[in-house]
Order: sequence, then structure tokens, then C-alpha cells
Amino acid sequence: MMRSLYSGVSGLRVHQTKMDVIGNNISNVNTVGFKSSSVTFSDILYQTSQSASGPNADTGRAGQNAKQIGLGATVSAITASVTTAGGTQRTDNPFDISITGDSFFIVNDSGTNYFTKAGNFTVDANGTLCTSTGAAVMGWQPSTEDPTKTEQTTVSKLNIMSAANMFSEPEATTDIYLKGNIDSMDTTLTSDAGKIVNFNFYDSLGNSYTAAMSIRQSTEDDGKTSTYNATISNVYDSDGNSIFVSKDRTEDGEYQASTITEVTLGGETITVEEIDPKTGAVSFGDDPTSITFSFDPTTGKFTNVGDEEGQTSTTFSVVADPTPFSEISIDFSSLTMYANSGSTNVEATRGNLETGLGAGKSAGEMSGVSIDTSGKIYGVYDNGDSKLLGQIAVASFANPSGLEAVGNNMFAETLNSGEFTGIGQDISANGGSMTTGVLEMSNVDLSAQFTEMITTQRGFQANSRIITTSDSLIEELVNLKR
Repeated sequence: MMRSLYSGVSGLRVHQTKMDVIGNNISNVNTVGFKSSSVTFSDILYQTSQSASGPNADTGRAGQNAKQIGLGATVSAITASVTTAGGTQRTDNPFDISITGDSFFIVNDSGTNYFTKAGNFTVDANGTLCTSTGAAVMGWQPSTEDPTKTEQTTVSKLNIMSAANMFSEPEATTDIYLKGNIDSMDTTLTSDAGKIVNFNFYDSLGNSYTAAMSIRQSTEDDGKTSTYNATISNVYDSDGNSIFVSKDRTEDGEYQASTITEVTLGGETITVEEIDPKTGAVSFGDDPTSITFSFDPTTGKFTNVGDEEGQTSTTFSVVADPTPFSEISIDFSSLTMYANSGSTNVEATRGNLETGLGAGKSAGEMSGVSIDTSGKIYGVYDNGDSKLLGQIAVASFANPSGLEAVGNNMFAETLNSGEFTGIGQDISANGGSMTTGVLEMSNVDLSAQFTEMITTQRGFQANSRIITTSDSLIEELVNLKR
């Protein structure tokens, strides 16, 4: 009879434990990335009053089962539903990330790696991507050999908004192409100034310049009007001032030449001959050096530029020492010579005609951050540049339910979960993906939890009845003495 009392006590204990787990589940119904737990019971040690016996052929007795009295219940397991995904909540925050599949984010808190499904990240004062509790998000850094890829080595902190990442380096322009149509009947092509075509370019420091190219119909064309000359009439800085004129005037307030006096076009040098001291006008002389380009007079299609037949481009550069300027290739192959009501329309575009590379750019300041489905983080800059800043790595385990919850939405590896190698994985390698602007919410099912609460309450009540009934029996036994 005393055994029933203690069996009832054990029943109360296990149901109280289950109620504690249910209470924790419900309290975390709105916790980001929370994984609910479930409790399973098992019976415990049995007292055997008679062992089992087998049939005896000699005596003819049949076999008998063992006679055992159980001693109550115990909690056999508390299992977290780690692999069951919660619902998603839209936040439109670029640092809120939802992860699919059984993988986990890797975070580091005080030197120890932990794992989480909660993707509500932020950036701290040092520019490190971290959790709301201060654990750094771990991943891979850009490769030093190929900045468009990451080095998948041991994970490290993603310092995506460091001082070095806040700016994008400038690049000098190396390619320009001309496009449009030259009309041989355009009278500006026979004027002294010619048709001016401006093209913009950058030096290696990110400074912007505009070169004015003058196009005139060749006087040596024997009336064919299919050959043209191009020369540089001036080069201006971003403020619209000629780079050939010094910003400092003489004591008399007159303009004077700067240290830059030459440019090259097609390998030929064009030299400034005079700076008007009164107006600052730049003069390259009456017959400045030029290059020749021509068209097929029967089809109007471009044929060549320079002296070599079939040549499609020429070079331009500003001569300075030391020089931040790069040599620029100017492609003429997209030009045509068709009748167009006496109007010539030619414009210059930075970049290679085929690839678009070589356009150059100014220094850029970070204007935003984007994260793609594989976890790669890109910085977006106001000069149009986009740079890979790192990649969020993930971890997966042979037995995710074997992870140990340590609070703050984090799990730690255990002997039964499987080992984290320290390198991590690319989530896209296993068919998973990341989605920004949404969060994985708690996977707690309130309807299931309330149902479990009802059955737990009834189980607790039933076990309490065991104790009260056993007490009544003992009382009756004691009353036999009266």
C-alpha cells in the first residue's frame, strides 16, 4: 500500500515537469526562432514477487508469467522540435533573415560558437553583424585573390560595416566608345571649331574630367566627304575649369599655364601653345595634331581609324608627372555616316563596347547592404559599385534534437548532436536558402499545447487521487485497532 503512495508521488512529479515544459512553450509563443519541447514518460523499476517459469513437460505444469508491481513513472525524455519550422513574419528589415531546412546560423558569444534559428540580426558600433544579445554572426570573408568569392575556411566574425567597407575604391577609366551618326552635310563639320563631342573619364584617384573632342571633315578628302579628323580642344575638371590653366593667377591677375601642357591622341602629342592671359582661353595652334577616321562612301559604315586598315580604336591620355591618368582606348566602330537632314549626333559612353568594363568610377560611399539567398552580403555604394563583404555560413548536425538549449535562442553542441567542424557550410549546397526581411517565428502550436495542458491536468488529478485513496485505505487499516 505504501508503494501506491510513492507511485502517486512520482506521477505528480512527472506531470508537474510536463506542465513546466508546457508553460515554457506557451510563454515563448512569440519568441523569434523558438523551438517547442515535448515530454515523454516511462515506467520505472519493478518489484518482482514471482519470476516467470516455463512449461514443464515432466510434471505437466504450464508456464507462468512473472508477477511484478511497478513503482511509478519517470520522465524519459524532453525533446525539442528543432527540425519543425515556425511560421514566418515579414519585417522588411534587411538584417532580419529566415533560414530554411535543418541548418543553423553560427554565432559566437565570448569566444564560444553557438547555433540559432533566430535571424533578427543587427550591426554593432564596430560594424559587426550580431544578434540582439550581442553574439557575433559568423561566416566567411572575401577571397584576397578573387574578391567576388569567399574563402570557405574557418568561420570568423562578419565585420561588414568596418571603416574599410564604408567606401568603395575609385577606378580610372580605360575604355570609351563613340556611337551615333555623322552626317556629311552637317555644316558644323566644316567650321573652324568643328563638331564638339564631350566624353567623361576618371583618373585613378576618382576625380572626374571632361574632354572636348573636335571632329571636322578632312580637307584632304578630294570631295569624297567620308574622311574626318578628330583632335582634343580642351580638358575640363569637375568644376568646368581647364586643366591646362593654373588655378593660381599672376600678381597682375592674369591667367597662366598649369603644369599639364600635353595630351596624346592616337600616340601623337597635342601641346598647348598659348593661354590667353585675359580670358584663360586655351590654344593648340592653327593646325593641332589630329587623328583620321573614315567611312565607306557607298555604305556609310565605319572602316577604320588611324593609319592601319581595319583599326577600330585609338588611344587618349593626359600627360602628367606623376600621373593619376590612365591611357584610354576610344572605340569608333559604332559610328555611321548616313544622311540625317544635315544633323550629326555623336555621343561618348564610358566602358568597353563589348563588356562594359573599364568605365572607371569615383570613390563611393556605402548607401545600403543586401543579402542574397546564399547568405552573401554585398555593400551597395553611391558610385554604382557593389562589393562582396562576406557570406553567412551555416551549420548542420546529424541529430539536431541533440543540441542543448542555453538560452537567448541559442543551442550548444553536445556529444549526441554531432560535432561542428569550425568551417560551416554554404546553405545553397544542400538546397536551402535565406530570405531577408522575414523572420522565423516560434513553432509552438497553441492548440496542441492547450490540449496537452488538459491531459496533464487530468493526469495530475488522477495521481493525486491515488494518494488520497491510499491514505483512506491506510486509515481504515489503522481503524481496525479500535
